[in-house]
Amino acid sequence: MAEQSERYEEMIQFVKAFIALGGELSVEERNILSVAFKNVVGALRSAWRVLSSIIKKEERRGNADQQARAQTYRDQTEEELKRYCNEICDIVDRDLLPRATTEEGKVFYWKMKGDYYRYIAEFVQGAEKDSVSTQADNAYSEARKISDEQLTPTHPTRLGLALNYSVFFYEILGKT
Repeated sequence: MAEQSERYEEMIQFVKAFIALGGELSVEERNILSVAFKNVVGALRSAWRVLSSIIKKEERRGNADQQARAQTYRDQTEEELKRYCNEICDIVDRDLLPRATTEEGKVFYWKMKGDYYRYIAEFVQGAEKDSVSTQADNAYSEARKISDEQLTPTHPTRLGLALNYSVFFYEILGKT
């Protein structure tokens, strides 16, 4: 019901409740987890891009007050983004990877971890960007190692990993 009504923050709470029950998540439960966090974080990433555009627009106009308001709002959005991204990475490390028994599940979680660190790397700077970029790269590398050894080349999880890892290389590391 939470997904159908697009109440993704509540969906996250429900997901956390069934993770707390223990055991390995089924494919369906993994997908619910993914949808919940992806939609909340996706909305925040979109808001961040809009706010960045407003900041640039107000700077061009010389409207320092509006620029400052937008900057404050973007800073708040960044903190929320970090909170959700770090939360899912903590859940993956603490609860999901240790319980994963299938290679597909392990690749799914390592890829997820890489994705959420990549999302943070999209907006942070300096040493923090270096740190989360390294964490993303390590997670994607682990996922790739397992997928190369255990999943067929056409497996959807392996293909999704290849796509997201290439986005990381291009957008975050600036490599082609």
